[in-house]
Amino acid sequence: MNFNLRDCSNNNDEDFSSSSSSSLDLDFFPSTEHHDNLINQLRMNNYMFQQVLQNHTNEVFIGGSIPGHVVINRDREAADDNLFRDYFSATPRFNDAIFHRRYRMSRNLFLRIVDAIKDHDMYFEQRIDALGRFGLSTLQKITAVFRMLAYGLPADATDEYVKIGESTTIESMKRFCRAIVEVFGERYLRSPTPNDVARLLHIGEQRGFPGMLGSLDCMHWKWKNCPTAWAGQYAGRSGSPTIILEAVADYDLWIWHAYFGLPGTNNDINVLESSHLFSNLASGIAPPAHYVIQGKEYDMGYYLADGIYPKWSTIVQTIRDPHSQQKKYFAMKQESCRKDVERAFGVLQSRFAIIAGPSRFWRKEVLHDIMTTCIILHNMIIEDERDLNAPIQDAVEAPTPTIEMVIDENLRFEQFLARHKKIKDKNVHFELRNALIEHLWEQRNNFEN
Repeated sequence: MNFNLRDCSNNNDEDFSSSSSSSLDLDFFPSTEHHDNLINQLRMNNYMFQQVLQNHTNEVFIGGSIPGHVVINRDREAADDNLFRDYFSATPRFNDAIFHRRYRMSRNLFLRIVDAIKDHDMYFEQRIDALGRFGLSTLQKITAVFRMLAYGLPADATDEYVKIGESTTIESMKRFCRAIVEVFGERYLRSPTPNDVARLLHIGEQRGFPGMLGSLDCMHWKWKNCPTAWAGQYAGRSGSPTIILEAVADYDLWIWHAYFGLPGTNNDINVLESSHLFSNLASGIAPPAHYVIQGKEYDMGYYLADGIYPKWSTIVQTIRDPHSQQKKYFAMKQESCRKDVERAFGVLQSRFAIIAGPSRFWRKEVLHDIMTTCIILHNMIIEDERDLNAPIQDAVEAPTPTIEMVIDENLRFEQFLARHKKIKDKNVHFELRNALIEHLWEQRNNFEN
């Protein structure tokens, strides 16, 4: 509806008065002052109408179910067919080696994950829209997620090949990571079982460290989109906001313990005190780890770590400035075996570049799911390929221990305090380290041969 009074407002007052007197009764304008007020009001109304019409004309209307949403004909059906022929047909265009390089795992393991995720979350099922067109397939959504995880690509970069929108890729990423944690977390982030402990003790003994359960260390993940109000809390030595991952890894690079989420301003000791690494041991529900060094029996395993960690009975560090040949040899062997966890961090970041570069997500919950997903997938790959690259023979399965339940709450609390004190016993720490020094020196010829 257009009330264009521009012609009227542009004429002078005499023109308007003369033209109006021919059609209107002069009594309608009882005074010159009333006439001037009417002219000014008409001018103001005309100006306001023109502004409204101008703003209305400048608005851009784009078709779609959501105002402002751009509808792009990506031809997702053709992209799905092309993806299937490239990697998943009976005679795929790319062979197994290329598939493994781009998906970081074998085709069989990937399809196993796809089936489990599709059964767990209906979001990944291919459905038909209101127009009868097939939506994005399960392979398209999960392939887009793997491109982000493996190559660290932004969500928008997956559109060119997979033909999937940025917002859909982000939603797929969040749902995929949550599903991986819920479906596979219990198995692939488990604490060591009695059989696992027996195998770890066997490997440790063959490497010269009886009782060793793995190596302990921390790594930082840069948080690019950390809220400004939290930046000071999360900025560590690098000056950029980071989040810390504490992990324990064994010789096969399997990650047995992962604790993620503390701000980057914390050091390794703060993270250790906050984590649940020794909670099962203090509670008395951890599998026993019996071994003998220099004729003395021990019942708690230990982890190799660097010098910043506290001198506990469950942590063995190197000697900073060794003088004797025995201590120098011990330091060399300890630092060599301690590289297991650093190798695990390197392989983890190499496989999943998303955690090697700065994180572009905003919420800590999403970052936690992404990190946990990468660790679970890493362990699944280790399990799938272990027979191909494990040089150390697995140990014989150990019998399941019988745990006697204590009903008396006071007695159970006293036992908890005793175990907790034993874990942090500095005297046992030095006793264990000295025993390992003597053991390694006596067995050095066997290890060198």
